[in-house]
Amino acid sequence: MHGYELMSEITERTGGVWQPSPGSIYPTLSMLEDEGLIAAESEGSRRTFALTEAGRAVAPAADGPAPWAEVVNASDPGIEELRRTLHSVRVAVEQVVEAGSPADRERAQALLVELRRQLYLLLAGQA
Repeated sequence: MHGYELMSEITERTGGVWQPSPGSIYPTLSMLEDEGLIAAESEGSRRTFALTEAGRAVAPAADGPAPWAEVVNASDPGIEELRRTLHSVRVAVEQVVEAGSPADRERAQALLVELRRQLYLLLAGQA
């Protein structure tokens, strides 16, 4: 995978609990490559990364719990569902940005502004 794919995969696997940024992923990939645990290959203009034999030797067992399972499982189930919903809304917004007309983007903006307002009213006990 390349860095962006890794960020998306981590976000998905953790139900949105952990959303790594490029500023955390790329330095980590460089460190793992320096340590010989992953190897980079050029794929067009992108670099993809794969575990080396040394990396497989120290990777957590596939049949064991995921490294982030404790954090994800400790979360309130309602929070996890809310985060998954937020993630799916974000994906929908990105699709409107990519494929929507200017009118679609304007309407999406208005919907998001209203949603934000409603959420603050909810916190204020007025919704």
